[in-house]
Amino acid sequence: MNEPHFSIPLTVFDADHFEQALKCSKSPVALLKKQIERTTDYMHQQYQQGTYIRDLISARAQFVDQLLKSSWPLFSLDADSDICLIAVGGYGRGELHPHSDIDLLILLKDEAAFERLQQKISGIVTLLWDTNLDIGHSVRTVSQCKNEAENDITIATNLMETRLLNGSDELYQTMLAESGPDKIWPSQTFFRAKWDEQIKRHQKHGNSEYVLEANVKNSPGGLRDIQMIGWIAKRHFDIKKIEELVNLGFLRKEEMDILNRGMDFMWRVRYALHMITGREEDRLLFDHQRTLATMFGYEDDDAKMAVEQFMQYYYRWALSLGELNDVLMQHFDETILRACEAENIYEINQRFRVRNGHIEVTNDKVFERTPSALLEIFVLMAQNDSIDGARASTIRLIRKYRDLIDDDFRNDPRNVRYFIEVLRAPSQVALQLRRMLRFGVLGKYLPEFGKIIGQMQHDLFHVLAVDAHTMEVVKNMRRFQYPESQKKFPVASRIVKRLPKIELLYISGLYHDIGKGRGGNHSLLGIADARLFCERHELGNRDTNLVCWLVEHHLLMSSVAQRQDISDPDVINSFATKIGDENRLDYLYALTVADINATNPKLWNSWRASLLRQLYVETKRALRRGLENPVDKADWIADTQSAAIRQLEAMGFIDDEIRSVWEKTEEDYFLREKVEDIVWHTEAISQHVDSSVPLILLKESGDLQFEGATQIFIHTQQKDSLFAIAASALEQLNLSIQDARIYSSGSGFTLDTFFVLDSNGEPIGNDPERIDEIQSVLMEHLINTDSSLDIMQCRTPRQMRLFSVPTRTTLFTDVAGGHSVLEVLTPDRPGLLARIGKIFLDYDIKLLNAKIATLGESVDDVFFITDNNHQPINDPALCESIQNAICKELDEQAAA
Repeated sequence: MNEPHFSIPLTVFDADHFEQALKCSKSPVALLKKQIERTTDYMHQQYQQGTYIRDLISARAQFVDQLLKSSWPLFSLDADSDICLIAVGGYGRGELHPHSDIDLLILLKDEAAFERLQQKISGIVTLLWDTNLDIGHSVRTVSQCKNEAENDITIATNLMETRLLNGSDELYQTMLAESGPDKIWPSQTFFRAKWDEQIKRHQKHGNSEYVLEANVKNSPGGLRDIQMIGWIAKRHFDIKKIEELVNLGFLRKEEMDILNRGMDFMWRVRYALHMITGREEDRLLFDHQRTLATMFGYEDDDAKMAVEQFMQYYYRWALSLGELNDVLMQHFDETILRACEAENIYEINQRFRVRNGHIEVTNDKVFERTPSALLEIFVLMAQNDSIDGARASTIRLIRKYRDLIDDDFRNDPRNVRYFIEVLRAPSQVALQLRRMLRFGVLGKYLPEFGKIIGQMQHDLFHVLAVDAHTMEVVKNMRRFQYPESQKKFPVASRIVKRLPKIELLYISGLYHDIGKGRGGNHSLLGIADARLFCERHELGNRDTNLVCWLVEHHLLMSSVAQRQDISDPDVINSFATKIGDENRLDYLYALTVADINATNPKLWNSWRASLLRQLYVETKRALRRGLENPVDKADWIADTQSAAIRQLEAMGFIDDEIRSVWEKTEEDYFLREKVEDIVWHTEAISQHVDSSVPLILLKESGDLQFEGATQIFIHTQQKDSLFAIAASALEQLNLSIQDARIYSSGSGFTLDTFFVLDSNGEPIGNDPERIDEIQSVLMEHLINTDSSLDIMQCRTPRQMRLFSVPTRTTLFTDVAGGHSVLEVLTPDRPGLLARIGKIFLDYDIKLLNAKIATLGESVDDVFFITDNNHQPINDPALCESIQNAICKELDEQAAA
């Protein structure tokens, strides 16, 4: 154990005086508690004053050593040769955070010793527990230690890191000999078991350094990854300290420096988490990230919040440690597990060869003499599917020489050509870009990309850092080309196969978020970077303009699909005008779908898929028809009615029957609804005998397997409260409204359509019991309207409470549409739509259409509304009053 460079002052803890006081004390528990509290407070003060973290952790371990050594004699155990007290695990390494487990092994010579000393052992354990120390203890004989270590890799690992605290040294040495490397867990078996253990741990924690609430101990790139290297090194080389690997040539000095500095940072974060929570807390919960950002000296600026700066620094360290763990684990794999494999080697060129499926340099000077090889290696891997990856020794050389990538390197025509060749490779494009990022090459070759590495946005919407999200976007673009993606992404799969230059799509993916973290509009900021890239890589003006246009407008298609009424021909024509041609539409659709799927796994659902496909198809028709020939609404309505009449007449309906159902129905109904749905509605209404009872119908909406939603159609007597009632009922059913359309028939009835998804973001499907439940609950709410307006009171989830921000609204008039548009941006919460619906009722507002979009912890909802006379709401005072009422209602709910 390292000796700390500072000591706890005698005025805080005098070990000799304390030991004497404990011997004489009638209340040892109270004395121990008081000393622990006093020393802990002092060490917290030292932490806040910037004392070196290793000193604090080591000093705390030594402090606890003294407590245990002083307590052991109280039970007359110090002179017994059949027992000893051993520190194991992290405490055995001499590392102890404020609330880390103090892992102890009470080692006994044999069962007879246990029988004889059982009461005393119980006494010391009880004493330690009563002091509220975080004790983790086991009581074993020497033979039990050996047997259990043979069967449990965790126990075997703990026994590798031990210190004798009290008792028989002879007994301790016997245990070490019996459980040593030559007795149990041979090096190869130990390495394989620990690697499998790490793989499972990484899977449990998201397989990424970038999880939103990372675990500083167990997440990829955390402290466990550093400890893994030490455990394997100690077992294989039988060394005491990981630093000895440098002398053995298995760890480079600069790598050891990264491990040490990275561990210091992670320890400071972990210590702070324990200190501010008062318990063993290793998770960087949102609750604590802002506190830690302040503790670490970060402040908000115009570009980034303090918490975003802190988390970027954390993620960069986690990424560095994760990368180092990767390369060293692979190095151990090659030298331990595969040491006896027969070698299969073939030369590629003077610089590279392949050894057992992995590419390597022909000599250690390749990158130094030919810096372009730093990109060439990725071209070779992209063009040869038989190469599984790079050997660890070569990865380490890449890391060593990546600083050779400077402006001269970036402007070298050979390197420019190499990078474009990677993007044009028939396969493995995303894989090679991820390798370039992981090995530290991509951020060097594209300095603008280097700035977004680890850049996290402090919300629940973006689940990945910007660089990881970007890699996922490119990966999705590649996935669209796989046969297995054709069912889930039919349009995107067809599009990417016919794009004239697929590399332009990849470039737009690489640069679409490049401007994040700088403040301002990231889409506009990214244009300049994208243009410089295209010019440096000698793309023509047309291709450069396309890439820049895609970067600037990469959010356009999703915004229109989710926030505007895409059944309106005017909306389609306006969007088509912005697009300009079918080529841009194809590229933008592929980029949009790839981006949404890479942003948040909960964001992409069957309804969004159907909206985007509908927008794509209608826009393509508009472009082919010619922007100078927009669809006339009257013609659209007439065509829809004619097509529906033909189908209904084929079913035996006569014209009078049809017209009686359609009498005085709003024209928007025939503008927005599909012909087949109008036929479905008309048939059901005509057959519904008791008009005093609401008609409720359900069916799946969507032509493709992975698209659509469950459509709920309600025909009932006019109720101004219908939207609020339906919203309350559907929330009670755990269904989320994606779209709502409210039509008046002018004869005292409404025709209302709700598109809903279940809690998994999927349509209901063919589930008769669930369908009956939905119809029954809706019927009860529609009949018992007074009680139906009671809004469910549910507890807002912890994460969403933390991101609660004031509600923002806008209300403006769409002159062409003849209605007002209300936009509500607010944190998501139970009962939200029902509350807004009640405000509509209070202000006598008519809801025509609603577009509902949940984005992580917030919602961005758009409501198309009129006053009671079906006119836009133009009175400024009334507009302000409506918005104030919504903000007050929603924000008071959030604060409750």
